[in-house]
Amino acid sequence: MDKLSIPDLHIVLIEPSDTQRKIITTLLLKEKVKEIDPVSTVAEAKAALKTHGADLIVSAMYFEDGTALELLKYLKESDEFNAIPFMLVSSENRLSKLEEFKQAGVAAILPKPFEPLHLSRALNASLDLINHDELDLDLFDIQEVRVLLVDDSKLARNHIRRVLEGMGLKRIQEAENGAMALTFIKDESFDLVVTDYNMPEMDGRELSEFIRFNPETTHIPIIMVTSESANSAHMSNIQQTGVNALCDKPFEPTEVRAMLAALLGN
Repeated sequence: MDKLSIPDLHIVLIEPSDTQRKIITTLLLKEKVKEIDPVSTVAEAKAALKTHGADLIVSAMYFEDGTALELLKYLKESDEFNAIPFMLVSSENRLSKLEEFKQAGVAAILPKPFEPLHLSRALNASLDLINHDELDLDLFDIQEVRVLLVDDSKLARNHIRRVLEGMGLKRIQEAENGAMALTFIKDESFDLVVTDYNMPEMDGRELSEFIRFNPETTHIPIIMVTSESANSAHMSNIQQTGVNALCDKPFEPTEVRAMLAALLGN
């Protein structure tokens, strides 16, 4: 299958404001996007998807008949639409609201207003989710790398799994929290652990400490996925546990690809 580029993208744009819809459409056209379906409600978006499909959804947060989060969850739970990247465009700055989208597997979050550079980066991050490009490693057959993926959000796990599978990783075991992950680690061998930070029962920091300070598992690379600021006190504490890399949510393929090449290529 040929790889898509930005001009190849078919985008469904969901924005209730006529003015904002025109502004975003203009900016997408400047990025050389040729096919844009502009709609103003969740119902219209669902109808457009069922009629024409889409390569990417660009959505505001609130509509007269629902919210972007409700639409995103609907898409992620649909066998037909769950692989379509979802880009949020919103003036919402409450961390709790944005966290819900990060946990649900949004491809990118853009503020209102945004700069063309931000849009270009978000479009390319979405393309990375669409275009599968297997990672080539000197020391591993990428399809044989054993990954333990730990996150209490099923939607987040699905998104991360999709990113990893797009790079050729096939042997992925999932756990809902650190405690469940430990039961797998005691019985199986893994080449990589990708874990969320905030989880019930046992969080990512506690899991990382067990892995790093247990002689049988201390060699396993750990990628910590988090929506917290890299400069926060929590992140400073996490880095002291021996985590190999910190990855922001949204889980961007380009960033993850570089991390995997560094961690598994040496």
